[in-house]
Amino acid sequence: MWRGLWTLATLTARGPRSLGPFTRHGSGAPAPGSGATIFALSSGQGRCGIAVIRTSGPASRHALRSLTAPQDLPRARYASLRLLCDPRSGEPLDRALVLWFPGPQSFTGEDCVEFHVHGGPAVVSGVLQALGSVPGLRPAEAGEFTRRAFAHGKLSLTEVEGLADLIHAETEAQRRQALRQLDGELSHLCHGWAETLTKALAHVEAYIDFGEDDNLEEGVLERADSQVQELELALGAHLRDARRGQRLRSGAHVVVTGPPNAGKSSLVNLLSRKPVSIVSPEPGTTRDVLETAVDLAGFPALLSDTAGLREGVGPVEREGVRRARERLEQADLILAVLDASDLASPSSCSFLDTIITTTRAQSSSGSKQRLLLVLNKSDLLPKGGPGPSPELAPYLLLSCLTREGLDGLLEALRKELAAVCGDPSAGPPLLTRTRHQHHLQRCLDALGQYKKAKDLALAAEALRVARGHLAYLTGGGGTEEILDVIFRDFCVGK
Repeated sequence: MWRGLWTLATLTARGPRSLGPFTRHGSGAPAPGSGATIFALSSGQGRCGIAVIRTSGPASRHALRSLTAPQDLPRARYASLRLLCDPRSGEPLDRALVLWFPGPQSFTGEDCVEFHVHGGPAVVSGVLQALGSVPGLRPAEAGEFTRRAFAHGKLSLTEVEGLADLIHAETEAQRRQALRQLDGELSHLCHGWAETLTKALAHVEAYIDFGEDDNLEEGVLERADSQVQELELALGAHLRDARRGQRLRSGAHVVVTGPPNAGKSSLVNLLSRKPVSIVSPEPGTTRDVLETAVDLAGFPALLSDTAGLREGVGPVEREGVRRARERLEQADLILAVLDASDLASPSSCSFLDTIITTTRAQSSSGSKQRLLLVLNKSDLLPKGGPGPSPELAPYLLLSCLTREGLDGLLEALRKELAAVCGDPSAGPPLLTRTRHQHHLQRCLDALGQYKKAKDLALAAEALRVARGHLAYLTGGGGTEEILDVIFRDFCVGK
């Protein structure tokens, strides 16, 4: 064991042996071919008013001069109107706005240029070909701009993932969650946890070195134990809530169920705003599970239309009913649909018994399955409302034909999905990926080993392992395989 004056500052400076790597942004891993200057179209393909073409790398300055010669470089981070010409022939290509971002004050941390050109395919193609003729430039790979931003410490890995989620966000809730992660909330939280482990490790290491000295203040190990205990509680709370963030990113599973001819397919078509399911007066039209991804009241959902639950049918429909029951067990939210004009029928009574039994069984097994009872065909009801029915739970009235009651249903869905997916506007940042959950669980496991350790050296090593997993979460741990998976989903030009 090392000797010398041990303080928190020297422990932090000691490096991987004592504390493990943990930096605010990135792992320092270089992007593939980071010495080259890359270029790509960063806006969407096809005709558009304005197209943005960007470069990043040491030859960006030369590229800008080549296309705008003989003019000087524009003022940094100010838009300038310039005539772009082909550096080989001198032929004019377009009159465009150009922006010069000298590194490290740029998105990637390198010298960058943006060309805001007219969005016609011929203009875009001409400018890209002109850039390709400049020595030292090559087309960018998918996600290479963002990967360079990570490599140069502009974004942590969780912020990179937030940027990817923002690009792919399809609902309001996904956008809000992605923005919070891109703003670094999860990264800052992990950084605070790492500082807590740094202090705990400093106390343990100090006791190992100076435990027999009289000038070591009392309660050093007790403070370390207290810090570890507080961190365990925080990690446990986030891990228990981990599925909500994953549902918010990939979609909650909403299953529409009910007896035959209750209007399930009509409701699915109404909520998805497209003809997903066949609607027919004939009972039992839907015989398989039909799925569609939808935006439900601002939350992502995988909406499933299922076969009507009934007995005594043919083999094909029996298989559909079996699949419907299986899908009910996997649902995060059940939309139970009944015919409001025929609640006393045997099929409605049997369905109510089935759905109540199913949800109670899920609750007893620890699953937090949620249920909304929808009475469809309210336009067929007399003014007195729905007729008598056994054990009728709180319900929502709806007419898929007239859309009366749709606003109330959407508001109820918003509240239920906010509970299932979490509120992206409030509370601590959510864990949106399996990778986040994995590293926090390993960190928690290492803290458990710390508490069980009989030897202080083993206890210190457990704290280093725990801190290392927090570093992997925000910095990728330097493994190219993990980085390749994360950047694979980015488009070219981002």
